[in-house]
Amino acid sequence: MTEQASLFHRIRPHLGWLVLLVAVAASLWPIRNDLARYLGHVGFKPHAPDWALAAELPLKVQIHIVAALAALAMGTIILVQPKGSRFHKTLGWAWVIAMAVTAVSSLFITGINGDTWSFIHLLSGWTIIGLPMAIYAIRHRKVQAHQRAMTGMFLGGLIVAGLLTFIPGRFFYAFFFG
Repeated sequence: MTEQASLFHRIRPHLGWLVLLVAVAASLWPIRNDLARYLGHVGFKPHAPDWALAAELPLKVQIHIVAALAALAMGTIILVQPKGSRFHKTLGWAWVIAMAVTAVSSLFITGINGDTWSFIHLLSGWTIIGLPMAIYAIRHRKVQAHQRAMTGMFLGGLIVAGLLTFIPGRFFYAFFFG
């Protein structure tokens, strides 16, 4: 196999995301000036992380953030490594623990809807139910069900929920942009 063909086979699984990224960028290009004006109007000012804000957070929020960031790092590694190895299983159990801590700790955090849970907490409930189901699936050799559940929790519970933390008024928005 030539070097060029090998490179293509490594990139091929990611082409869908690349096409999506290019499509989004192309669709936003005509309104780039209006978008920049709007972001300036709402106080979007990227800056170095404001660590004083993180230090002021309640302990339950700090635990939640550390567990979520650990799960994000471990989950990314798990997704790109070969499956079924001892490393995968060990890191997988650590990821399950980090995800469980992230989901359970989120139940003690409110603020978007005052003192009640928000729609984001549905992802926590999904994770709390989904983790044992995914473990059950792999223990019963249902690899595809396990893979779908774990990938879904990674994308929904970490990526989607993580992106929602950048909404104006939430911590990570202030930490990086406010």
